[in-house]
Amino acid sequence: MELTERKKKVLRSVVDLYIRTAEPVGSKAITALPDMQYSSATIRNEMADLTAMGYLEQPHTSAGRIPSAAGYRLYVDELMMDYRLSMDETKSMNLAIEEKMQKVDKVMDQVAKLVSQATDLPAITVASPQSGCTVKRFDLILAGSGSFILVMMLSNETVVNKLIKLPLEVGETDLKLLSAVVNATMTEVPIGDFTQELMDKVMRSAGAAASLVPVIVEFTTATLHHQQEADVSVAGHMKLLGQPEYHDVEKAQKVLSNLDDVVASNLPAVMGGSNGTQVLVGPENVAQELKDTSVVMTKFDIGDGMQGMIGVVGPTRMDYAKVTARLSYFAENLSKMFAKPEQMTLPSGSEEHNAQEVQSHKEA
Repeated sequence: MELTERKKKVLRSVVDLYIRTAEPVGSKAITALPDMQYSSATIRNEMADLTAMGYLEQPHTSAGRIPSAAGYRLYVDELMMDYRLSMDETKSMNLAIEEKMQKVDKVMDQVAKLVSQATDLPAITVASPQSGCTVKRFDLILAGSGSFILVMMLSNETVVNKLIKLPLEVGETDLKLLSAVVNATMTEVPIGDFTQELMDKVMRSAGAAASLVPVIVEFTTATLHHQQEADVSVAGHMKLLGQPEYHDVEKAQKVLSNLDDVVASNLPAVMGGSNGTQVLVGPENVAQELKDTSVVMTKFDIGDGMQGMIGVVGPTRMDYAKVTARLSYFAENLSKMFAKPEQMTLPSGSEEHNAQEVQSHKEA
């Protein structure tokens, strides 16, 4: 059976109406659309054909139709109309990004919250691992009697610290010597070179503070290992309960408990694949609990060879055009920001810029 332009138009109308209402769509509702110049009988026949072809489903005998996973996939790939971000939308997103963005090690939680607020759906953000990170400088600061603060500045400009207890026999002079030794021997050292041999060498030069060297080495290697892990953040879990499909709390809990699986199973494809937005519809997700859920993801550049991913999780009925437009806008402007760290604000949003159309998919 041929998928004619009329069938595509009817399918697009069914998906659009179902996204807005969350109710099965009947032929009368489609006939009432201003651009639908077909009779109710013709629409019914086309909907019956689309059902037979697997693009629509009929929940109940007397009910209207709803899109199937195959119908959503065709809609996303071919039929979805472009969504134009309004001036208010771009202005509010610009202000939110300008206000919240800090250094890379702080940013992913904030991005997740912003994306969740902008889409009204649970959001996932991931920063790819930072390979080759080393320590640029160690500072050992006396913090009163019996303790000192170990401060490390990393090669990616991240700063971490740890409060460490001082042995009784170690004083301020010993601490200054230890600081000079670790800066001379442990800076710019790859994590793989933190061997027992290196630690023994540092301990031999550290005098009375030698007992502190294992503690410093342990914290240093743990920090560098952490920098090599993907930084994953999830925000807006409870927004899923606002969707009609997840008023059943048990169903919502199954989805929410599998958000980490969404990241784990889909991250390699997204981070390693081509640029652009990816949409996983229903059964395309790995976990059985996500078969009625869609995931929309896109990448952005962080700089220094690193990439980030932002995505949302929601019902298959989500407004794909609006979600992909907003994710694309976030990704584009985050890439610009990280590419030029000296300019931590976005363009003010001229009328020409704000009125731009975010091209996510081709029109039918």
